[in-house]
Amino acid sequence: MTPTSLSESRIFSPAGFRDRVQSALSAPQGEDRTEPSDFDLNPEMAAVRPHPDALATARPAAVLIPAIARSTVTLLFTQRTDHLAAHAGQIAFPGGKAEPFDADPLATALREAREEIGLDSTLVTPLGTLARYLTGTGFHITPVIGLVDPDFVLAIDDNEVAETFEVPLPFLMNPNNYQLHSQTIGGHERRFYAVPYEGRFIWGATAGILHNMHQRLFAP
Repeated sequence: MTPTSLSESRIFSPAGFRDRVQSALSAPQGEDRTEPSDFDLNPEMAAVRPHPDALATARPAAVLIPAIARSTVTLLFTQRTDHLAAHAGQIAFPGGKAEPFDADPLATALREAREEIGLDSTLVTPLGTLARYLTGTGFHITPVIGLVDPDFVLAIDDNEVAETFEVPLPFLMNPNNYQLHSQTIGGHERRFYAVPYEGRFIWGATAGILHNMHQRLFAP
């Protein structure tokens, strides 16, 4: 979907996006609907790590999907620094594992966004949460969608985050921009979604969450 008509342009405005998210997330889901995961494109991973066991032992986490309230909404991403022990250099949403003192996934997502990029929580209007996403690395991630005042000022933790950048929401919600890639990881071929954008490569769990966001909010 691209904003080629007046109605589509409204969908990607701050008010239109807010209304779409709240309407879509309040609609009932079928009982057979399963949570998205890295296992969806890699069923053979279940032979290495059975899906029920992965779900039972997964660590709770949350990410903030920062929807910047520009005339056409954009999503804010971080690029992790190259020296990190895990997921070095990858593109992600601000977020991380839940701590015992976090009241709920929203609290986790807002805290991590403050710590990683200095995003002021008072500038974030929570719109709702997407289905949790199970990663092959053992995290059960709750994606929290938040509408962010465009006058925000960031203070990036340069130990974790190399830079931030924005991508227009219409681009990310266009299914034609999603690709299927594969890579050998730990001796096993792993398939994953990827969204190339202006020389950047959004992939893995982040692209999986985006794909599910499109399915939940914009798919027919």
